[in-house]
Order: sequence, then structure tokens, then C-alpha cells
Amino acid sequence: MSVKDFKTRMKIKAEAQDIYAALTNPFTIELWSGYKAEMSTAPGSEFSLWDGDIAGKNLEFEENKKVVQQWYFGEQEEASIVTIKIFEETNRCQVELLHTNIPEADYNEISEGWTNYYLGAIKEFFEQN
Repeated sequence: MSVKDFKTRMKIKAEAQDIYAALTNPFTIELWSGYKAEMSTAPGSEFSLWDGDIAGKNLEFEENKKVVQQWYFGEQEEASIVTIKIFEETNRCQVELLHTNIPEADYNEISEGWTNYYLGAIKEFFEQN
């Protein structure tokens, strides 16, 4: 099975701790996604988003700076790793995303999902005023 990587950057007008909460706090995730979320900042804990459409394991956290997760894709041999880094700038943050080893069959859906429904939804949530 062939795999691809997806990398993107997005500027969001919000503070680092707010973006970090939008990535890690189940209540905040529910606010911007509209779905119940299972999430913890304990490394090794499992997570579930969008009614289980996205599931995986939390690997590493650096508060207000970085989130590293493994996303599950069926019987995939190579781990699909998501690394999200938050860089503070003046009056906003830059969020850098790298998602590795995405099965080619899921690539378009995943890249669109990141842009429109995940990071895009977080950006909209903070910038709607």
C-alpha cells in the first residue's frame, strides 16, 4: 500500500494556549467541531473525534507548542503520525501540520479535512468576530 505525507501551515488570530486547548481539550473540541470528543493530554492515551471517524493514540504533548498523535487507518503497517506545532507571532499564531504515512486512498479526504474541517474550523471558531 502506498502512502503520502501532507504538510500545511495556517495563520490563526488566537493565542497559543487557546489553539492548544482547541487541539487537546474535549470541551473546546466539541465547541468548534460540533461533535463529542474523547481527548486527554496523557501520552499513550487513545482519542476519538467526530463520533469515532478519527481515532488514534496521543504520543507527545508540549503545552501550548506541540501535539504529536498516531492516527489509525485500518490494518496499516507504518504508523501514520500527526505533528502539530504552534508558533506565536504578533497578534496571532502560525500552526504547522505534518501528517505522515497517509494511505493514498485516503489522502484527498484527509488533506481536505485538515484544511477545511479541522484547522479551518479552528481558525473560523476564533476569527468569527
